[in-house]
Amino acid sequence: MSDRIPASGLEAQGIETRAMLHWNLVTAQLVETAVARGEGRLAADGPLVVETGPHTGRSAQDKFIVKDAETADTVWWGKSNKAMEPAHFAALKADFLAALGEKKDLFVQDLYGGSQPQYRVRVRVINELAWHNLFIRTMLVRPEAHELKGFEADYTIIDLPSFRADPARHGTRSETVIAVNFTEKLILIGGTRYGGEMKKSVFGLLNYLLPPQGVMPMHCSANMGADGSTAVFFGLSGTGKTTLSADASRTLIGDDEHGWSDTAVFNFEGGCYAKMIRLSAEAEPEIFATTKRFGTVLENVVMDPEARTLDLDDATLAENSRGAYPIDFIPNASKENMGGVPKNIVMLTADAYGVLPPIAKLTPDQAMYHFLSGYTARVAGTEIGVTEPDATFSTCFGAPFMPRHPSVYGNLLKERIAKGGVDCWLVNTGWTGGKYGVGSRMPIKATRALLNAALDGSLNNAEFRTDPNFGFAVPVSVPGVDAAILDPRATWPNAADYDATATKLVDLFNENFAQFVDHVDDGVRQSAPKVAQPA
Repeated sequence: MSDRIPASGLEAQGIETRAMLHWNLVTAQLVETAVARGEGRLAADGPLVVETGPHTGRSAQDKFIVKDAETADTVWWGKSNKAMEPAHFAALKADFLAALGEKKDLFVQDLYGGSQPQYRVRVRVINELAWHNLFIRTMLVRPEAHELKGFEADYTIIDLPSFRADPARHGTRSETVIAVNFTEKLILIGGTRYGGEMKKSVFGLLNYLLPPQGVMPMHCSANMGADGSTAVFFGLSGTGKTTLSADASRTLIGDDEHGWSDTAVFNFEGGCYAKMIRLSAEAEPEIFATTKRFGTVLENVVMDPEARTLDLDDATLAENSRGAYPIDFIPNASKENMGGVPKNIVMLTADAYGVLPPIAKLTPDQAMYHFLSGYTARVAGTEIGVTEPDATFSTCFGAPFMPRHPSVYGNLLKERIAKGGVDCWLVNTGWTGGKYGVGSRMPIKATRALLNAALDGSLNNAEFRTDPNFGFAVPVSVPGVDAAILDPRATWPNAADYDATATKLVDLFNENFAQFVDHVDDGVRQSAPKVAQPA
């Protein structure tokens, strides 16, 4: 395996350790090592099953970016991007390196973030856990064997779950820390075993590095038609981003993170990270099949200790149980992880207010408005008597991962839409005939029919009306779809109730967008919804 050990080792990065270094081990070696070390167990059908302990999701409040000359004026400081002082990071780094030096074994992977060669970042990941090393090897783009000898890292990630941060010494909120230093090109992760922290750290890197190169980073899924036409699907959790992009008749480019360059839409990753809870063979057969394959890593999935069978419906360990698997485990995945520039952009929202139509066509200005808004509405909680939906706005459909100001990404999107003549659609997979608790969920059959008509171009020939509240174009009739569903107001038992609910949603949009008004041009400002005047 010496051919998998790079000429430039850890000492070139100023890292000294007495540990046995395990360089660029392949999947089978890492699985065997993880099992031998008691880090996980094999399920009956082959996946490695692990538990992450208390942290079963991202620790968003424990993530920091070092504020220095590089980042002071380039990062959008606030709720999503919290600052760490350079002195605190220096102390944290010193303590991390000291802890690293005492380890008996360390696992190192040299990987790429990004499938398009000219826009990828070379990432070296150092782990104390073998299964973490397998996870990140699965999720990122794996270099060819001949590329490893000369590999030199652009950025380094050190992930030590056993490390405990000291808030007084390190400026952290707790013993958990994810600290990003763009100047030193170093990311330190401690106090959590949740694998997704590594994956999202690389996403954050690319979201920072690519815009100055004119590349649009996106939190989205993407697929291609038989004619090579690419579609991009933006959407927050629960809107159907993964489900609607996993179309057996189209080629999957990726399920979560992509870049849009002058020549391609390219996956940032070489794997998928799917939710496992209540997954079924009937609803999502391709993803379900990965739970029965060697090489898949399952986080917090409940397994019978003797039979080693899985119970995907059991949320005892976590509601956010996850599976990481190579993208080629999906039968219709792109071998290059790339497709052409998009012909269609789909923004998915699950509107639990029942106000938005099932599909609408957006102008470039409207597309930027809705991209910056990043709207969906989650249904009310399980408390008896609570039926009011909860509006959620996550700018760029991924605020926690966007280091720069949202207008940077919004302007890039608008420019690329205009340059490429891209058709933009807003698709509501939420409620119709009333808000949550009164109406019903949008029929998936209708959503797929409308989406297919948009992607094959036939919807462009439909007759459209202008929505009186949001101003976008809504088709009046589409073959194979009940025309009544296309006008949400007409589906409500009481039109006055619809108007009152629409007024509330319009106000929520405008309240949220107030933070962006000074950062966009007049065309985008004019795309804001307005309460319809009575006829």
